[in-house]
Amino acid sequence: MYDPFACPERAPTAMGTPRPALDVGFTLDWSSAEVRHRECLFLPWLMPAHDVWPGAIGSQLAGVDVGEAVDVPGAPLVPGWDPAGEVELPPAAFNRRLRRHRVVEPRAGRFYPRAFIAGHAGIEAGDRELFRIGKLEDARLVADLNHPLAGMDDLQLRARVMAFHEQGREDDRAVAVTRMLTARGPGMQARWHGRPTDFWSGEACEREDPAPDREFYAGPRMVHHLDATARARIAALYATLIPQGARVLDLMSSWASHLDQLRGPEAVVGLGMNHEELAANEALDQALVHDLNRQPAIPMPPASFDAVVCTASVEYLTRPQAVFASVRELLRPGGVFVVAFSDRCFPTKAIAVWEQLYDFERMGLVLDLFLRAGFDDLSTLSLRGLPRPPDDPYAGRLDYSDPVFAVWGRCP
Repeated sequence: MYDPFACPERAPTAMGTPRPALDVGFTLDWSSAEVRHRECLFLPWLMPAHDVWPGAIGSQLAGVDVGEAVDVPGAPLVPGWDPAGEVELPPAAFNRRLRRHRVVEPRAGRFYPRAFIAGHAGIEAGDRELFRIGKLEDARLVADLNHPLAGMDDLQLRARVMAFHEQGREDDRAVAVTRMLTARGPGMQARWHGRPTDFWSGEACEREDPAPDREFYAGPRMVHHLDATARARIAALYATLIPQGARVLDLMSSWASHLDQLRGPEAVVGLGMNHEELAANEALDQALVHDLNRQPAIPMPPASFDAVVCTASVEYLTRPQAVFASVRELLRPGGVFVVAFSDRCFPTKAIAVWEQLYDFERMGLVLDLFLRAGFDDLSTLSLRGLPRPPDDPYAGRLDYSDPVFAVWGRCP
């Protein structure tokens, strides 16, 4: 699987040099039913002798050089699964009116702050820790208070030294490394006990702006929607997954395709909403203007592509299940479909459920679409914490590069 930390950008330094602070790239591999997962997190200025680390990994890292890694199989990251953490409550225990300006309906498999069930299971008002609704039936609600990684087999943690600093941090606050690796994230994309999550009930695919997409995309937008670091990482992921000589469809394409690292593709076809944007895309050999929300069936021959990619756009599909089914028809056996996204979007055009979800739940939603469409060999990837490029328009206001989330699978 793609490893963004395999090649540190700074040159190694001779062994024996003091290392009071390190930049570390963490990679956590784990598996759920039918799916492989990799979580990548970059944490700068960690102090081996001062911060709170999982196990003895901090002291181990203090003795390795830039580019070297420490592996921690079975890493002690979260408490083990506790059956007492699954609490049965009456459905009325969920406070639908906790939010001042809107009613929040509970959905099976989804995550909510524990404050929604304050007064039960010893939970106090204002508790922001997340819990998951497992079962939701007429007479009962199962609130799972376990960490979403609890019970997952074979957690494999790798920590790679990316750089070191000759001085420590100025503040004396200890960084809780373990919590940063696991809080509000890893595990949330997996189904609860294998049960499909209720992503699609009610008005899940409605949008704040219901006007036809042809109006919204009538004029070209020759701007990047992700920063340069995120774009480069997505391009590297695509190059890792797409074989040389592949015929590629760039779904929901624009003026930039993030395919510049591919090795000699046979052809790249772009399907998008604006003719001027597609015409400006130098990666495309062919372009097609097509509105997937008006007609989700993609007008191309079956089994005509080796790979399909969709970048920073899946959240705009109002009939995503039909589009994913159409993509599967387009792929040859063994062909790969890769969906990459971040935490930025046009909120008025994103479907309602997308705006309601946490980032890692969004990976779960996309994964659900892959499972419903019958893809196999499924994987997810998260990449967070990389520094924002210094020449980026948001540099100085945002410390970190746009996070990258991806889900992919293959046509049987």
